[in-house]
Amino acid sequence: MRSDRAGLIQPESCKSSRSAIWGRAGAIIDPSTGNIFVATGNGPYNGRTDWGDSLIELDPDATTVLGNYTPSTNATLNNQDLDLGSSSPVLLGPDVVAQGGKDALIRLLGIAAIAGAAPRVGNELQTVPTPSRNDLFTAPAVWHDGAETWLFAADGGATTAWRLVNGQLAQVWSNPTGGTSPVVAGRLLFVYNPNGGLRVYDPKTGNQIANLPCGGGHWNSPIVVDGRIALPEGDANAHATSGVLNIWSLPAAH
Repeated sequence: MRSDRAGLIQPESCKSSRSAIWGRAGAIIDPSTGNIFVATGNGPYNGRTDWGDSLIELDPDATTVLGNYTPSTNATLNNQDLDLGSSSPVLLGPDVVAQGGKDALIRLLGIAAIAGAAPRVGNELQTVPTPSRNDLFTAPAVWHDGAETWLFAADGGATTAWRLVNGQLAQVWSNPTGGTSPVVAGRLLFVYNPNGGLRVYDPKTGNQIANLPCGGGHWNSPIVVDGRIALPEGDANAHATSGVLNIWSLPAAH
């Protein structure tokens, strides 16, 4: 990603074309300011025009860099294909953002600390391992329950819940079932296991409420709306022309 070139460009004309924005949730919008948060993959970094393996805050028009961050291990991430931007940024509140990556870490960052156009390297509030210390390709979920803020993440080998306590992530529970991007709806946590089965948890305790039977998949995640849960099976890489869409009804209480 380069910040000195506007418009659509031919990829071969830019040495930074590998540092794309490719995390699953894409760009994240701060609902209170309209500011845009993105994270990039591997590529050159100089903190001025080249922004490989960086988190960047942009104004609502995406024309001005308002804040930025890159780990002190930026060069190692680039050399070892450990994209910071394998997952999209996650806003935990007006002053804190979390960023996962392929190096099996989730970094907690103060938005005020990354403000400005000057390069911001390191200075994380906290760094915690991903659920099973594997690459994070999924999109974590945030749940605001009254005054409490929760973060849920799943990777290939586990699912973990943290609560934000005094500006730090405190792990509350974890289990050894992997999953795709978690979804919180109706005070329930839904995590699809790509090996098959949609787990439904109590988000505060991690107690499994149900395991809804369904086939395997790849990056599929459930959609919960209007008292229904929808979840497709299969893998888009198979290029199938038909498939299975599971639909369940939520209990009336939820």
